[in-house]
Amino acid sequence: MRTWISLPIVLMLGVATQAHAQGLERGARDGRERGEAIAGPLGAAVGGAIGAAVGTANNILGIDRRDRFRIYVLGERRPSFAYAGPVRVGTVLPEDGVVYYDVPPEFALPNYNYTIVNDHPVLVEPRTRRIVEVIE
Repeated sequence: MRTWISLPIVLMLGVATQAHAQGLERGARDGRERGEAIAGPLGAAVGGAIGAAVGTANNILGIDRRDRFRIYVLGERRPSFAYAGPVRVGTVLPEDGVVYYDVPPEFALPNYNYTIVNDHPVLVEPRTRRIVEVIE
């Protein structure tokens, strides 16, 4: 029983660092491979699911589109909102003073907006104003 409880925790910790910068597909693949190495077919199934979730949560754009999006945003020359708090995933931006822009259709992110905060492009969940990705 201890193995079944600790397996998801071990997989999550191992996958989290690898999947952080690689998005859904890479996270799922890495998680599946690590899970299979640790616990066979069941580990592959659990690791793939956890890896996909971690990869998606940590990197919505994915590594392939991140640079293109950053170049697009910088080319738009939008004004930067000065924010006194940390600019990181999970930060909720203020209701007033921030201008949000539509993400172009080519990036296929219809549920997000973007803005510039302290000279950093960020993806934002519009209903909550929560930063979901900081584009470095």
